Amino acid sequence: MGREDYGKAFKAGKKDYQARMLRGIRPTLQILDDILPEKGSYSEVQLGLVQIPTEQIVGTKTVARSNSFAGNFMPILRESSEFAEKWESLSDIHMREGIRDPIKAYEYMNKFYVEEGNKRVSVMKYFGAVSIPGNVTRIIPKRSQETENKIYYEFLDFYDAVPINYIWFSQEGSFAKLQEAVGKKPKEVWSEEERLMFSSVYSRFAAEFRARGGTKLAITPADAFLSFITLYGYDEIERKTTDELQELMAKSWEEFELLEEKPGIDLKMKPNQKKKKIPLLNILFSASTPKLKIAFIHEKRLETSGWTYAHELGRLYLAQTFPEEVSTICYENGTQENVEELIRDAIDKGCNLIFTTSPPFVQASVKAAIANPRIRILNCSLNTSHRYIRTYYSRMHEAKFLMGAIAGAMADNNRMTYIADYPIYGSIANINAFALGAKMLNPRAKVYLEWSTKKDIDIEEQIRKTGSSCVSGRDMVIPEEASRYFGIYYMDKDSPKNLAMPLYHWGKFYEQLIRTIMDGTWKYDDNPSTTKAINYWWGMAEGVVDVICSKHLPVETRRLIELLKSTISAGEFNPFSGILFSQTGMANAEPDRSMLPEEIMTMDWLADNIIGSIPTIAELKEQAEPVIKQQGVKKDR
Repeated sequence: MGREDYGKAFKAGKKDYQARMLRGIRPTLQILDDILPEKGSYSEVQLGLVQIPTEQIVGTKTVARSNSFAGNFMPILRESSEFAEKWESLSDIHMREGIRDPIKAYEYMNKFYVEEGNKRVSVMKYFGAVSIPGNVTRIIPKRSQETENKIYYEFLDFYDAVPINYIWFSQEGSFAKLQEAVGKKPKEVWSEEERLMFSSVYSRFAAEFRARGGTKLAITPADAFLSFITLYGYDEIERKTTDELQELMAKSWEEFELLEEKPGIDLKMKPNQKKKKIPLLNILFSASTPKLKIAFIHEKRLETSGWTYAHELGRLYLAQTFPEEVSTICYENGTQENVEELIRDAIDKGCNLIFTTSPPFVQASVKAAIANPRIRILNCSLNTSHRYIRTYYSRMHEAKFLMGAIAGAMADNNRMTYIADYPIYGSIANINAFALGAKMLNPRAKVYLEWSTKKDIDIEEQIRKTGSSCVSGRDMVIPEEASRYFGIYYMDKDSPKNLAMPLYHWGKFYEQLIRTIMDGTWKYDDNPSTTKAINYWWGMAEGVVDVICSKHLPVETRRLIELLKSTISAGEFNPFSGILFSQTGMANAEPDRSMLPEEIMTMDWLADNIIGSIPTIAELKEQAEPVIKQQGVKKDR
């Protein structure tokens, strides 16, 4: 039996050897001594007896036995050799009683290199063993700025709490996200029962992932697993049967493909201009076209939230624009706990288009879209990579630049305060655009940044301390609050005098998007050659954002703002163009270059005339946590 097995293993080794040769890569085992850094630049730690995942054993410690095996650890020495006889003998022992003697190996960057027991590894890999016992010495390189090195040190922290070595990620921060996804605090130790349960869940997933061709993707099984449990919940996946898991993975496969896209977002900066020719018969019988029934799911009540109020105005505008073609319903007070139920209710009521108008609702939106592929679902968020839904947002930084220019012109003591809510994608660009607009009209302008969601903060007291004469407050007034503290206001003897306000015209966005569905151009945004997520990011040119000036603003300033507005709308001016300075140095060094939309969207720095900082999640109120986890910049801080 051993001789027959050696023959099969030998053929597998030769095949792998030739395939590697054709690809121009090393055809035999990797040699640890060849890739180790210089002596003195690493340390060694004895791990003792460890179960080593066979797929992570990739080579030998020294050159001595490397040429006896192909890169897949299958033998390549002729069948008449003494080596073959020993291999066959080990094969017979494994079949009779199993190989129990541990090997001796080194671990470097979570890969294993054999010092003693190469033939045992070869035999057990041939028979498909999942793991092999081994006495392991860990080699730890010095810290560096290389991505793989950073991930390895994150793995070491994770390993201290959870001594498992079969998980590996390709992205920084993933080990911490895994702890959170399974309901653990950072560095919290897992019990043996929890480790066994995790091993069972992960092994089932990884086996199905590989069976479906996951190894062809430029991601690790752990990358896909983390994405999967983040979307559906670890506890829910744990309860799935094998058949249910297979079905859900099949439906979710495009999410895994999206993980390997860099970047994973296809930004649509304006409505699709392609026009579809509609056949005459379709026009004649257009009355039979199914009516769009649209649901809007809001996070808060419109009477208490300016964000929700703006989207509700958009819904009403849409209903007035298409009184015959569209019917709408809305849900208020959505939460992460009940949003799935609200989406199901909307689907049960016959809605074929659903807008979830808050970033924390994105995961529920994706789950619903996967389960209901005929329903179009869009989530209002920025820089969100999900293939099964489309996302949308407004380029509010264009309006904020004009607001900053107004503040720069009107602040008689060069001081102004900007009140922000959440440090999420898009909001940092808004803050910086405001500061740049102020600086353009007033080079001495200083912007004091305050966060309304920060713990233990009295913003009114901070404004008094800084003596700011102009303040950028909430974007708009809301029904239940008759306060004048919104938009840009000038402090006149402790009384606000409104100068201007930014305007979210979501109705214009919804109208233009609905027209793409009606005229059939919606599908043209899909690119069959890529799996990138689609994110609509429209601004002034599309009528989605604007600035409304009050009578208190001097005529000359209003004329200047109209001029700036027209140049931005025409695409002739980008607020983030030319040489730009951040608090820590130069953010854009080329005088003729404008920052790319992706750079603006993902900003995590502040302009040099801003006094303040981007808060960490620990500095913010509890209500901010779900928003920051979903959309926050510098999430790992």
